[in-house]
Amino acid sequence: MPIGLHRTYGAHHLHFITCSCYRRLPFLSRSRSRDRFLEILEQVRQRYKFVIVGYVIMPEHIHLLITEPETGNPSTVMQVLKQRTARALLPKRMRKDPRQRSFFNVPSQPRAFWQARFYDFNVWTTKKRVEKLRYMHRNPVKRGLVESPEQWRWSSYRFYSLDETGSVKVNIGWSEISFCGRIA
Repeated sequence: MPIGLHRTYGAHHLHFITCSCYRRLPFLSRSRSRDRFLEILEQVRQRYKFVIVGYVIMPEHIHLLITEPETGNPSTVMQVLKQRTARALLPKRMRKDPRQRSFFNVPSQPRAFWQARFYDFNVWTTKKRVEKLRYMHRNPVKRGLVESPEQWRWSSYRFYSLDETGSVKVNIGWSEISFCGRIA
């Protein structure tokens, strides 16, 4: 682990995770890319058995609010999620001789999809959980992508406000009681 980076696992806190695309490039700017990311997120959720309390997919970054997984830890989840997303969404590299690419003036394609690390903030109070959910759900509006949160299909807002079930299952197997053993 890099110097100065400390992650706290095992306390059964929620984890507010932020992960940016490589060089903040908008690799998730197309709806098809965001839809594919959500499919992969749901597959990873099922495999590692964690609860997604909230999420938002932005053009150049993501926010997740998740429980600790039954299998592995949040770092493992993020490693698998980032690897699978990169494989699915990065353009397939040309296998031609690089000298031919430069001769024909074909631009080289990025080799990375995500920044190397991710930001993880432990959430242990209901007040902070609500704050993080509001922040995520308001992000597309603040950025000017939509006029209201319900217009952005790639967040958990529609689950909370419209009771809409999307491709990612939100709050499956989680209750306020299991949240640090306290009732909100």
